[in-house]
Amino acid sequence: MNSESTHVLLTVEAEAFVEHLVKFGIKDVGGRDWSRQHENMEKLNMQAVLNATAQEDEFIKDFLISCGKVDVVVHDLILTEVWKEKIFPELVDMDFEPRTTFPIYMVLYHEATAVNLLETTMFYRETCEAAEDCLPDLIDYCNRRLIQLAARSEDGDDEDEDLNDPSLSQETHSGNMEELQKQEKKLNFEICIKAVSLLRYITDNLESLPLSVMTRMLNTLDIPILLVQLVENPPWTKRKNGKIYKFIDSKWQELDFQESLKITKIEGQVWLALYTLLMSTTCQQKYDLNTNRKNSILKLRSHLTEVMLDQLPILVEMQRFLEHLSMMDPPAPARELILEQVPEIRDKILSDNKGKWRKIAKKQSQTCLNPSASDVKAQAKRWADTYNFDVLEGLLTDPPKCAVCGAEATKRCSRCQNEWYCRRECQVSHWKKHKTACNLIVDATETVKANG
Repeated sequence: MNSESTHVLLTVEAEAFVEHLVKFGIKDVGGRDWSRQHENMEKLNMQAVLNATAQEDEFIKDFLISCGKVDVVVHDLILTEVWKEKIFPELVDMDFEPRTTFPIYMVLYHEATAVNLLETTMFYRETCEAAEDCLPDLIDYCNRRLIQLAARSEDGDDEDEDLNDPSLSQETHSGNMEELQKQEKKLNFEICIKAVSLLRYITDNLESLPLSVMTRMLNTLDIPILLVQLVENPPWTKRKNGKIYKFIDSKWQELDFQESLKITKIEGQVWLALYTLLMSTTCQQKYDLNTNRKNSILKLRSHLTEVMLDQLPILVEMQRFLEHLSMMDPPAPARELILEQVPEIRDKILSDNKGKWRKIAKKQSQTCLNPSASDVKAQAKRWADTYNFDVLEGLLTDPPKCAVCGAEATKRCSRCQNEWYCRRECQVSHWKKHKTACNLIVDATETVKANG
């Protein structure tokens, strides 16, 4: 990849953006200052991904650490999570129909931006150490997202996923907010997937983190058992009409039987996190492995097949450990007095705004989430600059896929040049869903040209 042609930020720009990251309140979400910070964070995220992909100097990570801003990103992540839980349902309940859906979508998408930035940078031990004070909050966030994944799998919650079936992508007459709800569910699933990777990177660095972090993951939240549930009932694998689908690269892909045996990235993340939590000597000493936990963990044995072990040889050691565990009583954990850090960010946001959710939603629906036509035009240049599709294309390593059926695509939307299709029939069937985004991109591009 030619990184010069696809750079988003110069080093000096990135440092300035990081230095100016601040913590907002729930009332500020969607406002002018918040929106500018979202745009800046999205650019930081894009640049971090570009640097990691090209194996270049990861200066975004370095600036977040040196400027002491990792906790700001974590706060931003949890603030958006609370907004989606408390404010967005109020907007839906009041039958709010905005002139344009982009401001609300930008808020919904912001959680993905924050979690992706953290996923890219928390791979490194120094970032985990810099996040030490807010790690309980981040671990609890990941735990909530993993619980959602487990619940989704148990409920068979796939009504929002069309599995790339064109017959399910025909025109609908849903309103703006209904369409946003569908987008939110799709986004939420992808965010939960990112949370699994984020959690795995934290487990990789447990040895250099306070013991209270390990204790919280093992005994307070019981993360190992949650990961076992995801192995037993993987939400990223589906069987429908005799076909096998796996969620790979942010889309459902149909696989034949042999292909389905290959471990995907997310499956690998779950197994590697389990390996660390079960096989680390320190974790074994701290984990209160009672009979119920032992029985749950032993369920992993049936999944450690020859095909699995060939792909992840490191799990052979885990297989031996599980066989040994099956023939012994769980050892008593080491009892030590540990001062446990408790999560504070979410609780403070909830307590500060208790009973005010409806009022905040109403105020935002009348202001920042429903901009006038002139405001939309004024924001168009910034939106076009932030969502730089040339840069996004530079991040892709695979040929473009059809937005409807997932086949390799050769045709582009002639208006916005953003969406790809394999044939005209797919483009026609997708127009109802694509129309709003297409108009927005075209308007933004025209505004940029008009302003020179």
